[in-house]
Amino acid sequence: MNSTSTNERKNESREARQCMVAMQLRRRGIKDEGVLEAMSRILREEFVPPESRERAYEDEPLAIGGGQTISQPYMVAVMTATLQLKPTDKVLEIGTGCGYQAAILSCLSKEVYSVEVRPELAHSAAERLQKLGFANVHVHCGDGSAGLPEFAPYDAILVAAAAPVLPEPLLQQLADGGRLVAPVGDPSHQNLVCARKRANAISYEWQEGCRFVPLVGRFGWKGLDLL
Repeated sequence: MNSTSTNERKNESREARQCMVAMQLRRRGIKDEGVLEAMSRILREEFVPPESRERAYEDEPLAIGGGQTISQPYMVAVMTATLQLKPTDKVLEIGTGCGYQAAILSCLSKEVYSVEVRPELAHSAAERLQKLGFANVHVHCGDGSAGLPEFAPYDAILVAAAAPVLPEPLLQQLADGGRLVAPVGDPSHQNLVCARKRANAISYEWQEGCRFVPLVGRFGWKGLDLL
């Protein structure tokens, strides 16, 4: 590819990101400037399959293989903004997928620990994040519904898969003052829930409707094939 074509693609990508932020995020009420800046900077097309690159900034989730998806940009922004991240925070993400959400989290926090149950996705996401320079993201392969207790407690936890109830191990791994956001409901429809821990008491706030792939594992949906 010649330099002219490369520059044209860079310009198209930048324009697409700016349009995404303006039309899909700001226009729909996302006000967290840190989230908006991160999403205007990170190249979403690097996290989708080659055949979907032209659709990387569309207002919808996209398939990434294995029955999994990269979340709609708006939902990434909503969940990230709900966590109210600080630069000193340690974050746990459940459901690495392609690594895009972890990349956004990494721009707003100190460390991100991400757990993916599917080995092929965990491996490819880890390689992609390392290649793109997200050195503060640590990908682990395992049962995300049980969290990652060896690095707990976490200031914030984001669950990128739908659960019938909030998994108890995740609530236990929240630090005092910690926040957890997750989609909760039945397999066909959920609502985002934000849980906050203060002095070992948990408060809950129900938010907008959504639809995510199901959380599998010991504390997720029972009887689901991991593959």
